[in-house]
Amino acid sequence: MNEKGNLSINSENFLPIIKKWLYTDKDIFVRELVSNACDAVTKLEKLSRLGEAEISEDEKFEIHVVLDQDRHTLQIIDNGIGMTADEIKKYINQIAFSGATDFLAKFQEKAEQENEIIGHFGLGFYSAFMVADKVEIDTLSYQKDAQAAKWICEGGIDYEMGNGTRESRGTTITLFLGDDGKEFLEESTLYSALRKYCSFMPVPIFVDVIKELTEEEKEALQKEANTLHISPEDAAGLTKEDALEKLEAKKAEDAEEPKPLNDTTPLWQKQPKDCTDEDYKAFYHKVFLDMNDPLFWIHLNMDYPFRLKGILYFPKLVEHMDVMEGEIKLYSNQVYIADNIKEVVPEFLLLLKGVLDCPDMPLNVSRSALQNDGYVEKMNSYITKKVADKLTQLFKNDRSTYEGFWDDIGIFIKYGCMREEKFYDKAKDSLLYKTTDGVYETLSEYLEKNKEKHENKLFFVSDENLQAQYIRLFKEQGLEAAILSTTVDKPFVSFLEYKNPGLKVQRIDADITDTLHQKEETEISEAQKQADEYTNSRIETLFRGFLNNDSIKVNVETLKTENVSAMILLSEDSRRMMEMMEAYGSGADLKAMFANIKPEETLVLNRSNGLVKYLLAMSEKEEKKDDAEMLCHQVYDLALMSHRPLSSEEMTRFIDRSNTILEKLASFESNK
Repeated sequence: MNEKGNLSINSENFLPIIKKWLYTDKDIFVRELVSNACDAVTKLEKLSRLGEAEISEDEKFEIHVVLDQDRHTLQIIDNGIGMTADEIKKYINQIAFSGATDFLAKFQEKAEQENEIIGHFGLGFYSAFMVADKVEIDTLSYQKDAQAAKWICEGGIDYEMGNGTRESRGTTITLFLGDDGKEFLEESTLYSALRKYCSFMPVPIFVDVIKELTEEEKEALQKEANTLHISPEDAAGLTKEDALEKLEAKKAEDAEEPKPLNDTTPLWQKQPKDCTDEDYKAFYHKVFLDMNDPLFWIHLNMDYPFRLKGILYFPKLVEHMDVMEGEIKLYSNQVYIADNIKEVVPEFLLLLKGVLDCPDMPLNVSRSALQNDGYVEKMNSYITKKVADKLTQLFKNDRSTYEGFWDDIGIFIKYGCMREEKFYDKAKDSLLYKTTDGVYETLSEYLEKNKEKHENKLFFVSDENLQAQYIRLFKEQGLEAAILSTTVDKPFVSFLEYKNPGLKVQRIDADITDTLHQKEETEISEAQKQADEYTNSRIETLFRGFLNNDSIKVNVETLKTENVSAMILLSEDSRRMMEMMEAYGSGADLKAMFANIKPEETLVLNRSNGLVKYLLAMSEKEEKKDDAEMLCHQVYDLALMSHRPLSSEEMTRFIDRSNTILEKLASFESNK
């Protein structure tokens, strides 16, 4: 060696700090070094197109990752542009080192998790020292009459330079893996990192594993090479000549040229017109390991005023909670950066699955800096518009298909509307509501259809099973309600009212619509009115006295149906307040704020029901008062069960009381 030097101008060695901070992300060295090799190839290709470099027409560019388990080395070998000794001094000793120290400074400034540098991008060549005790570069430049050069650095700061041994153009980087990198001696760990970061890099990548085989392993390989795997049935009719022919075919197949680890022209880089539905589905299955087909997708392809390519998939939801498991992969020039970077991708899109390749986006900056970045704002607006346009197109051109997708995409669209004002403005007319009649309607269609029965009012159910009694009452009177049963629907109800002044949205058990009341066909006398009011007062007093519950109101109404004895109503305002308390009342201050808030429940007794009439008569007989009290509690619990689940204590009392009532009925029948 004829030159030695020291990289660091500071007494402190920055590499141990990098190792400590990025301990859980050591595999980024794979991305940094292999992407550098890709850059070396693409630069040479560009020079060739400009006529500044001579390359054979049949030149095959490729990158080899060579793992030697016995020597504990990992090599990244390319046949790209290469470097001269002067270029090593410039790009490795100066620029790359300055880039690494700049990365370190930014990382120190933004140590908090939320401000970390996106994908730890920018560490570059010196990421090799996260796993290696010693790094060696052997390189030969594309320039005419260039001499091979070698650079060796051991320990991270002291280097030596001299003549290299490489005879063909390109660069070989050899990592002598230390204790911090010994896990990458395992094939599975290395392959995992390569697939994570390099699956779509633009230059073919081949992996070679060198290891000394034992005699037993050699024999096993030889045996496997001379073995045909066929069924007993096929073997029975196989001649010796057939067997030899099949064996030769197998050996020829095994001897085929190895296939690269990566796909150099991923689907998002192609024009949409050149991609089939099967292409999109196959790509989805491969990248996201989801065996279900996506519902549909959006192919993004923007070249001006910024570059952005990608594919967004709308996945089929197995359960509603799956909506929280979206996966948006961020790439830069086909190099994987990270998943679900909320500062880059509109938040509501993180519920989808997809890939975005953003070559113009700054990556060696903190997350917080991206929030005010002009490129990111433009990109978000473009993506939001494309998603909204796709939904509108589907809704207008193929509504039946769109309705078939709605149960899977409805949560996403509602969430997106609440999170992004621009998205709501574009998608509001394609918002659908599935009703209790099993049809899908827009808000305007629902209001127009029901304006004669209830104007500017949207009724909804949040639990079809629990609110079955209310749904039946509605259906008997020709009414329908929207089904809003997901977690997203709770805030969406208030959002709808905010966005539609004059609209009243209320749950089906919040009030009794006029349509459910029994109206008198003829005008009744004043005496009859007073008699009815007196009867209503007696029924209310009866239940208030027996239930002994000051927190519940009791009203008597005359309903069209006679089958329902009672129902519980919870005012819309009270219900929303209770939901808010449930969602946000975990803190001490909020608990104190909500401490005195109780649900405003009303027990509505149906005067048309035979049981209610009979209870009034029973209560006038002294010997029947205990039975009347028991039945009043039973009526109340039955109403509660159609409103909310009973507590364990309430359910226990209900079951015991039900058994007592059944015993009395059985005893009455046997004594007839």
